[in-house]
Amino acid sequence: MGVAAVARCGHRLGAEAVFRDHMTPLFSLRPARGSPSLIIGLLLLAGSLIALPLPAKTLRFASAFDPQSMDPHGLALQYQTRVVSQIYESLVSRDRNFAPEPALAMSWQHIDPKHWRFKLRPGVKFHDGTPFTADDVVFSIERALAKNSQRSFQLRGVQAARRIDDLTVDFVLDEPDAVLPEKLINVGMMSRAWCMAHGVVEPQNYDARQETYAVRNANGTGPYRLKAFESDVRTLLAANPQWWGRRGNVDEAIYVVIQSDATRMAALMSGQVDFVIDPPFQDVARLKQEKQFKLVEVADIGTQYLGFDQSRDELQFADVKGRNPFKDLRVRRAIYHAIDIDTIVAKVLRGQASATGSYVSRLVDGYVPELDRRLPYDPSAARALLKEAGYPGGFGITLDCVNVAFRAAVCQAIAGMLSQVGIRATMQTWPTATFFPKITQATTSFFEFGWSPLTDAWPTLNAIVHSFGTDGEGTFNGGRYSNPRLDRLIEAIRVEPDAARRRQIVGDALRAMNSDLPLIPLYRRTLTWVMRPNIGVAQWPNDVLELRFVDIGDGNL
Repeated sequence: MGVAAVARCGHRLGAEAVFRDHMTPLFSLRPARGSPSLIIGLLLLAGSLIALPLPAKTLRFASAFDPQSMDPHGLALQYQTRVVSQIYESLVSRDRNFAPEPALAMSWQHIDPKHWRFKLRPGVKFHDGTPFTADDVVFSIERALAKNSQRSFQLRGVQAARRIDDLTVDFVLDEPDAVLPEKLINVGMMSRAWCMAHGVVEPQNYDARQETYAVRNANGTGPYRLKAFESDVRTLLAANPQWWGRRGNVDEAIYVVIQSDATRMAALMSGQVDFVIDPPFQDVARLKQEKQFKLVEVADIGTQYLGFDQSRDELQFADVKGRNPFKDLRVRRAIYHAIDIDTIVAKVLRGQASATGSYVSRLVDGYVPELDRRLPYDPSAARALLKEAGYPGGFGITLDCVNVAFRAAVCQAIAGMLSQVGIRATMQTWPTATFFPKITQATTSFFEFGWSPLTDAWPTLNAIVHSFGTDGEGTFNGGRYSNPRLDRLIEAIRVEPDAARRRQIVGDALRAMNSDLPLIPLYRRTLTWVMRPNIGVAQWPNDVLELRFVDIGDGNL
């Protein structure tokens, strides 16, 4: 069984793993004789790599999540970014320490409050050999601003990108923007000629499951070229010999999707994969004792939340008729009080996370430490608030979650806790390709989701809590929450040129959210990567493995 077969096996086993009791380990590193985990492991060990010859410097890395599409503007999901960012570069990227650094733009200058000038890197070529020029930047920005683009939320306020010469592009803004360069991170640059030749001038309509040439094919400037993409199975990447930068020594990378925790870990144990981005929480302590593996850890810059439909007068997926309980702050506070997040972190997540009351992490500019205190776990207060709001007997509601084991387990635990205060939450899990459109299209009443931000607060606030609009605002506001005061603060952040004043406004916005609870912050994971000891990496806090920073050998970079 080769790695592709392992991936297919893992995909089939994924649903079974998700619906197990969350307090039961999904995989034991020392399984009992005859156990399913041992059988899986033996099958994997029996499979040779003869069917897939490996170059000397091949990295096989696995995760539960599929990138879903190669279109850099069709999606803005972290699970896609970790693959697509190897292929498509932005004008601005990040260095080993996660600080912004020049990429396709060598330098930039703030000409005046509404005008930035970017000088492009000379001699850069796309993977098909065509030169990268200002025309491609202008085209890519227009494409990223298009109707179906999920990257448009980052570019709000950009009126136009204008070609000055082959290696100079001006950005014209509708209002001042002091941090435009960071907002350009992850906005991939595409070849205008390639997109026109293949009919992909517009981004993929991800919500409509649109299939385009750019979904399964790619032509970037990045350190790796796309060789093949099999959805829910694997993505093959090969080093780009024409790349302008300095990279590690990985010649080929195979990103394998293995949804089942047990199968993913068996693949690592048997040597079918070299690196697992998301080992099961219940195995981390034991893995740290295994000498054949190396673990690296960092606190996640992202946050997991609960969200609510706060726009409809009657919820679609609840037994309450003629009313929407989530429009009442007392109900949202009741749910907050009903969740014992410390127990979830300790028991369900095995200590591999930290509870939080803050909507953004300390790595985000404008973070307010005192807002990281949660409302106390208090079921009595929750029941009293529900009674006061007119729901003494609670109500029934569907809780939508993605069908990844640890997140489904958290949802299951939350549903159990809510039942203790009278809210009958029925957990419904969905594959990622179905779940995320429910967020972007707001077709869910109650949902768990995560967001991994840039280090600037504005794109996050604009994406997840700004009122939904047609200019990229509220793209991932799955509950269609709307608060005019918060909108004004988010707008003020966008246009404020003074860094200190801007930071103060971010704090005001976070305090407004802390009072009104558009979402309930839950926890931040400890991101743990497990790999063979001869692999050296730079671990970023957004859970993206940058292949250009990977060396296979003695582990020293």
